[in-house]
Amino acid sequence: MENLEVWMRGPIAGIPDLLQPVAHTLSQVAEDVSTYTDQLSAQQLWTKPCGNASIGFHLQHISGVIDRMFTYTESKPLSDEQLNYLHREGIEDVDASLASLIENLHQQINRSLQKLALIDPNILTEQRFLGRKRIPTTLIGLLFHAAEHAQRHVGQLLVTARCLQ
Repeated sequence: MENLEVWMRGPIAGIPDLLQPVAHTLSQVAEDVSTYTDQLSAQQLWTKPCGNASIGFHLQHISGVIDRMFTYTESKPLSDEQLNYLHREGIEDVDASLASLIENLHQQINRSLQKLALIDPNILTEQRFLGRKRIPTTLIGLLFHAAEHAQRHVGQLLVTARCLQ
């Protein structure tokens, strides 16, 4: 079963049925990031081959987007800490290791899965707002975007990792 993609392994315990695709995608992101970066060196973390975004940026951004979307699902504004994190995404952090960025992402995904488990599927179409401009969306829209945006950056991370190898 471990060779199968996450969605093919069946439901994730504790997650409502309608939110399984979000949980599967976020779980797949965690696995793929670990797989695609396992051969990279510390020196390659902030390298931008062919002008592509660095692996470090993708790891920071995936974690940040998930965190921000889940904050908006709770109808909360971003905290100063989240805004500072957003402004630092992609800036080379000599103190950040590949392992620490991956661990941070895994922790963010685990927190998000815990939050998913608490969502009442009956409110998925309730209105929510995105960002300081308060762009109207829905709870399910934010959850879906968190998952698909994270997966999109995993694809970009994969291309960058292959360029570096």
